[in-house]
Formats: sequence, C-alpha cells, structure tokens
Amino acid sequence: MTQTRIKAKIHHAFFTLSGREFICIDSPIKHDFGFTPAISIFVDCESQEELERVYSALAEDGEIFMPLDNYGFSTRFGWVNDRFGVSWQLNLP
Repeated sequence: MTQTRIKAKIHHAFFTLSGREFICIDSPIKHDFGFTPAISIFVDCESQEELERVYSALAEDGEIFMPLDNYGFSTRFGWVNDRFGVSWQLNLP
C-alpha cells in the first residue's frame, strides 16, 4: 500500500476548549523561531477524568515536562508539549 502525504498550512484555525474559544494564526512572514514552552496554553479541567484524558491525548507523540501529580500549588497538574510542539499546562482546580 502506498501512502501519499500532502503538506499544507493552516492559515487560520478556530477551536473551542472547555467552553473557551481560541484562534491560531499562521504568519505569512518567515520567522527564525518556532514553538517554545515559554508560552503555554493553561487549561483548568472540570474533572480528574477529563484531565487524564486530555493529558494522555496531548502527550501522545509529544514531550512530557511535568507528569500528572500534586505539586503543592495544585492537587493535580501536568505540563506537556503536544506532537506539534505546542505547550499545554493542564490543571485540576
């Protein structure tokens, strides 16, 4: 079986996460930088089940910075880069 991959760019993307709307915009200008964990999307999850489900999905083929745990400032928190290099901090308030 032969698989063909099409390389495409998303210029504008809109998505909703936990009732909040987010917009992603790709610049047509070439930059010498990419994603870094210096900026993260911070999400308060509504339940431990949601936190674990979202964390697992984002960590798949990504990079774990802080595994889900109690870090004192939160009873359940995790920090991960997804497979695209976007940094997510997930919290159970």
